[in-house]
Amino acid sequence: MSARSRYALYALLLAVLPVQAAERIRHVVLVDGGKQAGEQVVERGADGWTTVRFTYKDNGRGPEISERYRLAADGGFAEYHATGKTTFGSEVKDDFIRTGNEAQWTSTSETGRAPVQGPAFYSPINGSLMPLSIALPALRSGKPVSLLPGGTMLGTVVDRHSVSAKNGSRSVELMKLTGLGLSPSFFWITEGKAPQVFALIIPGYMAFIEQGYEAEVAAMTAKQQTAESKVLLEFAEKSLKPLPGLTVIRNVRVFDSATAVLGKASDVYVLRGRITAVLPAGAPSAGAENSVDGNGRVLLPGLFDMHGHIGPWDGPLNLANGVTTSRDMGNDNATLQGMLDQQAGGKLLLPNVVPTGFLEGESPYSARNGFVIKDLAGAKQAIDWYAQHGYPQLKIYNSFPKEILKDTVAYAHLRGLRVSGHIPVFLRAEDAVNAGYDEIQHINQLMLNFLVKPETDTRTLERFYLPAEKVADLDMDSKPVRDFIALLVKNKVAVDPTLATFDFIRQRDGETSKPYAAISSHMPLEMQRGLRAGSMKIPDEATFKRYDRSYEKMVAFVGQMYRAGVPLVAGTDALAGFTVHSELELYVQAGLTPAQALQVATLNGARFSRLEHSHGQIKPGFVADMVLVDGDPTANIADLRKVALVFTQGGVLNPSRVFGMMGIKPFVDNVPEVKQTAKPEAAAGSGGKAGAHYDGLRHVH
Repeated sequence: MSARSRYALYALLLAVLPVQAAERIRHVVLVDGGKQAGEQVVERGADGWTTVRFTYKDNGRGPEISERYRLAADGGFAEYHATGKTTFGSEVKDDFIRTGNEAQWTSTSETGRAPVQGPAFYSPINGSLMPLSIALPALRSGKPVSLLPGGTMLGTVVDRHSVSAKNGSRSVELMKLTGLGLSPSFFWITEGKAPQVFALIIPGYMAFIEQGYEAEVAAMTAKQQTAESKVLLEFAEKSLKPLPGLTVIRNVRVFDSATAVLGKASDVYVLRGRITAVLPAGAPSAGAENSVDGNGRVLLPGLFDMHGHIGPWDGPLNLANGVTTSRDMGNDNATLQGMLDQQAGGKLLLPNVVPTGFLEGESPYSARNGFVIKDLAGAKQAIDWYAQHGYPQLKIYNSFPKEILKDTVAYAHLRGLRVSGHIPVFLRAEDAVNAGYDEIQHINQLMLNFLVKPETDTRTLERFYLPAEKVADLDMDSKPVRDFIALLVKNKVAVDPTLATFDFIRQRDGETSKPYAAISSHMPLEMQRGLRAGSMKIPDEATFKRYDRSYEKMVAFVGQMYRAGVPLVAGTDALAGFTVHSELELYVQAGLTPAQALQVATLNGARFSRLEHSHGQIKPGFVADMVLVDGDPTANIADLRKVALVFTQGGVLNPSRVFGMMGIKPFVDNVPEVKQTAKPEAAAGSGGKAGAHYDGLRHVH
């Protein structure tokens, strides 16, 4: 699963064109530099109804959607109907009807009605972005466009491009859209009075473009990235405030991640992004230029998300939630290298990124995030590339050839890389451990060890449905389970369970995903709706109860492994930043103390990223990645969401300000001030103003 929220990604992939005359328009979905993975066909009949057929398959899964709609005289929806299934198999059934000045809608997760004044721009949850397409004329005006059930979107044209195909040339415009998610979306539209969506491009991942213009993707991507980079740079400049000179953070209780103990009140000193001293609170200060009164708050080492798939807008979300380091577990290599170059040049706000090399085998189910190989020679070439580019770890994926697994792992170790991943198809987790794995990703990959048969194809959705169906009956105290845990301990294999992500196996339509229940009300409406949309096919109450029992046993299994001595790392593979807090809550549910869970997200993160000598602790000489938190997360892990300030990259970030810019209701009201104190020469008459201060970024422009 991608770190991009699944509902937002699918919505982008399912954008539909409003057809103004009887015609047939075909779009193609391209992945892996041009390989077709799906298509969309739009047809309008003489009866005024438009039909849409959309299919998309990548990594062994994808949605299948059929839609019918007709427009009212004012250009909005008169009726809209969608059927089909989502990527993970849940039902799509969405109906909207407007009668006069009243609209009503029903889907698998919500029902509502509302009065309508003007065009009805309805936003289906699991269908397409019809309001986006239908609303293009209104969006071109630059005025906010109201949505049903609620919210607004705003479009701005930021660039233009001339495209050519066999049937001629045309001009298209790049539009920036805000209001549908936590970050702006960029899409290409045709010019004229009746604009249509021409293309949607997610750089490094996929392109959705009108058939015949596939050769234009590279040029359009470059222009889109330039436009987005300008927006990202402006956002970064408003988010992270440099702290020149010596800074003291006074009266804080420092969490010692090495002992999992909360210390007494202390003062912590930082200079040029490094911790220089940790002293008892109230110790004499020698010329600090900046000071923060922690007022008894808890100061934690920066958190690690050990399972991200970094995108350019994940940085602010991670940092505002106290995640100062993210391990990227599979990305398009060129895209990730480009983001790291931008970060190094001060043009992109990201946490510290630990890259992991993605290695997959060739098959119809291949995920194409990194190198896709056919033999050992190809695997070695890929490993050489990763080693030369400074990757400390390799991730092996589902279609990797089992015949060369052991030799591949040995070569990666020879080149100094740790090895982790999914379990290649037709193997079990214990086979991967015996082949030399250092780490295993995902709780389902562990559970499949006890469930698969020689013929089980775990490249399909079976890798989700089989654990959901069978773990409920698994005896966790049986000899096979105990022997497997002992094997993990003996081989010192770490586990990245991503429990919060796998809650989706029991989520039903209309119910808020449990890991996000605490934050849902803080999110924009469209995101709240997405958090209430199920993913798995759960046809009845008996199935739900079985899947629920399976998930609860998976959570308990993580605690069982931890108590036996299996090291854990806190990964998410989901919504950036926020999901780390939910993951740690699940560890506490599994039996860890809150302090032990925090230790997993700090000390273990540093250790298994090979950063233990510079990160993960608050001690002199270490990088000053630190999180100031209201409340006491060592007593109540949920307090971890109350991030007041984040110190990182030689500066300070105010999460409340960042959340406000992204349409998120802040979690902390009283943000501590960062005061600038007079330098000695200023006090001697150099013109400096003693006592000047800025209030935690609230006035940065």
